[in-house]
Amino acid sequence: MGKTYLLRALVEELGGFYFGATAGTEAESLRQFSAALADHVRSPVPFSFATWDDAVSYLFGLAAPEKEGVAPGREGVGSHATSGAPFLVVIDEFPYLAKVAPELPSLIQREIDRFQVERSHMRLLLCGSAMSVMGGLLASTAPLRGRAQLELVVRPFGYRAAADFWGVAAEPALAARLHAVLGGTPAYRRQFLADDVPASLGDFGDWICRTVLSPFSPLFREARYLLAEEADIRDTALYHSVLAAVAQGNTTRGGIAGYIGRKAVDISHPLNVLEDSHLLAREADIFRAGKSQYRITEPLINFYEAVMRPSWARLESGQAAEVWAGSAERFAAQVAGPYFEGMCREYVLGPGRSLLRTSLGEVGGGVVSDPKARQQIQVDVAVVEQGSGGSRPMVALLGEAKWGTVMGVNHLERLRRARDLLTGRGMDTEDCRLACFSAAGFSDALRSEAEQGGVALVGLEELYGAGGELHGAGGEPHGAGTDAAAGR
Repeated sequence: MGKTYLLRALVEELGGFYFGATAGTEAESLRQFSAALADHVRSPVPFSFATWDDAVSYLFGLAAPEKEGVAPGREGVGSHATSGAPFLVVIDEFPYLAKVAPELPSLIQREIDRFQVERSHMRLLLCGSAMSVMGGLLASTAPLRGRAQLELVVRPFGYRAAADFWGVAAEPALAARLHAVLGGTPAYRRQFLADDVPASLGDFGDWICRTVLSPFSPLFREARYLLAEEADIRDTALYHSVLAAVAQGNTTRGGIAGYIGRKAVDISHPLNVLEDSHLLAREADIFRAGKSQYRITEPLINFYEAVMRPSWARLESGQAAEVWAGSAERFAAQVAGPYFEGMCREYVLGPGRSLLRTSLGEVGGGVVSDPKARQQIQVDVAVVEQGSGGSRPMVALLGEAKWGTVMGVNHLERLRRARDLLTGRGMDTEDCRLACFSAAGFSDALRSEAEQGGVALVGLEELYGAGGELHGAGGEPHGAGTDAAAGR
């Protein structure tokens, strides 16, 4: 996501000490840290700390207030202490160190507490890619809990920013497909693909075959590496099965358990680990309390589980073109479709607020049961402001999203039926707007309804800000501390 890029730029701008940890034994890691610290303070001889306790004590000592000059061995760097300027320390990939030296968080906590009274000038940033490890640094009874002044997750670009970054914003159909596969991870364009960008929508298939589906591309095994780098994931086969279940459309706990052949109670641990790793997200049904569905948060992993993993042997043998040619239906149903629904909800949270006649409430999706017709109506995009103080919950928006279907009046009628059912359940739907989101377009009859103000139509052009006004939209639119920056 660019964490290291940002941290290196920060150290370059402000000065300070940067250390990027690598996977290694405790002794090797301590030796590397000692060498980097000696180089930073311009010591004429290398340091040789016997323990991490000694190393951490020395590091914090560089920012300790001085009472009588500069301590021995600190010539050239004592200005942090004597001038009052903050001493910036960045430890990148901290989980590598915490794995081989579990005492490190406690040692850091001790030094923070020791210098809190003496107003240390230390500014410590801990960074890592393993989300579960970084999140655990500040959780429950962890030593660093309560000591952090900032917890920052470096997130991927949103779909609009990603389109600008890839230079495809002028072609929304291409931008949407690109984002459905790779998401908003900046490194995938430059470091992984050396700026290989599809030239047009017509080039997208060839681009997929020469990049993501090619065994010679760095992206080919990236989805596997993303899973393997999480420290709490050991039985990767089980976790891949859970992710495959979700990618195949089994998004409830019971559906996932049935797909992998386990009881629902037996998959609590892998589900929790995947959530802690930010690879799965549990989304509550906005209309039914206690009901929820799981969604894969990393687009590349979803693409891998839906398209690549079922044909892995063929892809390894170089049959990318054949595999992709036979994956159109799976790509639309299991990759692009779910992604498009999420993109529409993201749109409502941002520029799409103009769809609402009221203030923005909770944005999500859910199911509305129709007992009379003995069916369930799936609402892909909904905005509900939960009632409080005796007031009724208010429904501000009901929307349906279709990736490969030209939407017609039948989709609008389903939304109207859902609105009537919610009214019958006691929810306030007086200001409820209806919206149809489609990447494939709308029928003439539905466009006529939109012209009369019966529904808002949102296509890819509108989602990417290239389509002008929405059809039928209307509406209004200090001290010693440790900063834990976590993210992939």
